[in-house]
Amino acid sequence: MNTTKVSRPPISSLQQPNEAERLEVLRNYQILDTPPEKAFDDLVRLAAYICGTSVSLVSLIDAERQWFKANQGLEKYSETHRDAAFCQYAMLSDDVFEVHDTTLDPLFQQNPLVVNDPNIRFYAGAALMSPEGLPLGTICALDTQPRMLTEQQRDALRILAREVVAHLELRRARLQLEQEQQKLEGLLRMANNAAETMFVGSRNEIFVKQDHKLVRVHTDDIRYVEALGDYVNIYTSRERYTVYSTMKELEAKLPVREFARIHRKYIVCLDRITSIEGDLILVDTGRSAERQTNATSVPIGNSYKAALLSRLNLI
Repeated sequence: MNTTKVSRPPISSLQQPNEAERLEVLRNYQILDTPPEKAFDDLVRLAAYICGTSVSLVSLIDAERQWFKANQGLEKYSETHRDAAFCQYAMLSDDVFEVHDTTLDPLFQQNPLVVNDPNIRFYAGAALMSPEGLPLGTICALDTQPRMLTEQQRDALRILAREVVAHLELRRARLQLEQEQQKLEGLLRMANNAAETMFVGSRNEIFVKQDHKLVRVHTDDIRYVEALGDYVNIYTSRERYTVYSTMKELEAKLPVREFARIHRKYIVCLDRITSIEGDLILVDTGRSAERQTNATSVPIGNSYKAALLSRLNLI
């Protein structure tokens, strides 16, 4: 087998990126330590098929480790220390970085992954270059036997590297879209809550169902509300509306500052209270045909009296 090494740039001459900037770009992908994903797993399987190797990886180079996003043939490892990573050199190369026989290469012959399990003898990696032009890691093919790639295999590895980056970009775009959607949903919830709060504080009308139609009732025309089992009577200055509802539901729809629950069966408009006599309240219900003021007496529940008195301007 031909084990002559293909010429490659000396490591000292490879361009070193700004490491802080490179790491920031890598971490912006939010991919480190994420579960396996089929898109990346498929690409390493394809790399192993094309290159005829037993191992293929998508390796991302973090500050002190190489972490495998996709892994075929080296499943017992999820990461290694960066010092042992072939990929930290391959990602700095302008082209496919290939080591035909690691035992003959001074840079790698003492590497723990060569000397010990898994006894790597062959390595070929193509850099994953971000759109900013910064290396993130590699897609690589490894084997326990020395070998040499054909030019077609090297070209395929270059293509696969671009595909990995394309999937990284799609993944990042999807995450950003999801995050923006979550922010938008949060803003909408805040806006809805604010609108609801404003509505609760300023609502001045309700709709009641009468004879198969909805009737608008202005709350400033409501004198008092009376519960009757599963129904409530709403008394205005001119009409009485009977609706299927509970006192709790209706109380929630009325302006809090204008109405008070004074009994388990009664809600009154504070502005329509004309007097309080013992355990009774007189409520102005409007004027009769003779232009005389009509008043209706409504009982006060003992448990509601203190709260009612605290809301009145007593002298």
